[in-house]
Amino acid sequence: MTDTEAVPAPVSPTAHAVLLHVVGALVEDREAIQVETDTGGHTPRLTVRVARSDMGRVIGKRGRVAQAIRTVVRAAAVRDGTDVEVEFED
Repeated sequence: MTDTEAVPAPVSPTAHAVLLHVVGALVEDREAIQVETDTGGHTPRLTVRVARSDMGRVIGKRGRVAQAIRTVVRAAAVRDGTDVEVEFED
């Protein structure tokens, strides 16, 4: 990449930053966090991947932690005037 090429900005930079912050606080291996943005559908999708050993922490019992993360990230996306979906993959 040259200096003139720009790295594409996330669809919702606030939601992306909040997602990284919240997931980073939950996991032991912060280096393994990957967030991909897919803008192919109606609503942009943020796909989160963490280390296998941390997936249970991010999902939580009955998916309650994952649902709470989705709620907070959607609220953060409103600051940027958009909506996002959050998916967790292992």
